[in-house]
Amino acid sequence: SGAEKVQWKGAIPFLAIHLMCLWAVQTGVSVELVALGIASYYLRMFAITAGYHRYFSHRSYKTSRIFQFLLAFFAMTSAQKGVLWWASHHRHHHKHSDREEDRHSPLQRGFWYSHVGWLMSDEYVETEFALVKDLAKYPELRVLNRFHFIPPLLYALLIFVLWGFPGLIWGFFISTTVLYHCTFFINSLTHIVGRVRYNSRDGSRNSFILAILCCGEGWHNNHHYYQSSANQGWFWWEVDFSYYMLNVLSWFGIVWDLRTPPDHIKAKILAPGTTTTM
Repeated sequence: SGAEKVQWKGAIPFLAIHLMCLWAVQTGVSVELVALGIASYYLRMFAITAGYHRYFSHRSYKTSRIFQFLLAFFAMTSAQKGVLWWASHHRHHHKHSDREEDRHSPLQRGFWYSHVGWLMSDEYVETEFALVKDLAKYPELRVLNRFHFIPPLLYALLIFVLWGFPGLIWGFFISTTVLYHCTFFINSLTHIVGRVRYNSRDGSRNSFILAILCCGEGWHNNHHYYQSSANQGWFWWEVDFSYYMLNVLSWFGIVWDLRTPPDHIKAKILAPGTTTTM
């Protein structure tokens, strides 16, 4: 079908960001550059996980209109398209998780397509505004969504001004590329590899490694079982950096009403499974 055809022309910016990473051969590696890349990665991973995902897609906590805008803007520096686009497609995913209609299910379309192929299809370029009416009522979010290329460009410019060309390569291009694939692994890998704790009626699984890399998003089976929770790590050993940061922000009144799963939900654990662990 048309949805299965990758439109390479639309993928040029995405591919260019990957290719720019090759300049690391010229810039070399240093502790400072690697530290910049890691910091840039985790700051934006927080914005994606706490912003795009837990706030805009699932409304798992509340915040002010000003912080809502800042969260959207900073999440968009990840170059993962607009805030309304991201939230609308994610809500569609949960509505049809791992069924035929799910546009990035590895069980339905294979690993490659679920990981990155669907993003390069012209079938999914548009924002599904019908799924994000609660967000689309804010004109500033609609403007951001329309001009989604501006935040990453401004972020890249800031990195360049502060740290020069080597900083641009490590702090933006390499950081963004790693950010892409760790985010995409939640769509692809955590639906085929990991532990199943709850009967979420799909292929979602938990992964400790991806929880570390993705600020808690690796507890994906937990999330699919109870989607409206602001925390995805439900037990003390389940690391969830984004939730820790949201808690800190709540101390200062920047966010509030963080939803967490009630005890009776957490207690519905399946018998030990036989799935592959990660």
